[in-house]
Amino acid sequence: MTEATNPNFENSSSADSYDLVAMDKALAGTIFAGRLHHHDVTGSTNALAIEAAGASAESGSVYFADAQTAGRGRGGHQWHSSMGDGLYVSVLLRPQLQADRALLISLAVGLAAQSAIHKVTGCDIDIRWPNDLMLRRKKCGGILVETAMDAAGGITMLRHAVIGVGININHAALPDELKMIATSLRIESGRAWRRQELLAALLRAVGEEVSALEADKDQKEFLERFAAASTWVLGKRVHVDEAGGYTGVTAGINAQGFLQVQTQDGMRTVLSGGVREL
Repeated sequence: MTEATNPNFENSSSADSYDLVAMDKALAGTIFAGRLHHHDVTGSTNALAIEAAGASAESGSVYFADAQTAGRGRGGHQWHSSMGDGLYVSVLLRPQLQADRALLISLAVGLAAQSAIHKVTGCDIDIRWPNDLMLRRKKCGGILVETAMDAAGGITMLRHAVIGVGININHAALPDELKMIATSLRIESGRAWRRQELLAALLRAVGEEVSALEADKDQKEFLERFAAASTWVLGKRVHVDEAGGYTGVTAGINAQGFLQVQTQDGMRTVLSGGVREL
């Protein structure tokens, strides 16, 4: 797709370097072309994108690295970001969305990542609400969206959204403390994959999904697509790690994208994640 296949690549993730010229060609016609910023090592790609947003960087600017020293996940968790093995990328967008629809961006990026991974690798990804990419019941990726808002005329709009995505691609093994709960595309498929090809597919899919979200004023079609793409939305018995903790059965998502859980005491709305299958 973006460069010739290396027959020795399956045995060497170090051969998987980014070619920015080829990337720009692969992204021609999108808002991401000409706005790629690659770093060998950085603290956090989201931090780079947030700083750029404050400096009025263009929508569609992309910041990605071979390794992160302070990668962040949702809820302040650290993201394991080993050199050259994963996709560590953040995208700055300025979507025309009201602030109360901010969570829907995370769901849209989940759909984009699911589609891109399947297109490139054939792996079937599940989406654990709101932001975890699951492969064979283990986490192989995560999404962190950080937003800023502007209030004008009584309506609060998004000023920008920084979309961070981490995907375990070519990790041959994971730290002992993660083996039971996390995996990589390489571990599950038995072969390595080009990060560049997956990044290009992901960016295209993110652009398409966020544009579709902007155009879908009542979100009905979008919410139906997400529910169809995630086994976590309906009928899954879960424990929710918030408000002291509670259990129940998932019962859909509301118009703002929040998960509903039917408990013995009535319907609960999950506000901050921490949803685990029982």
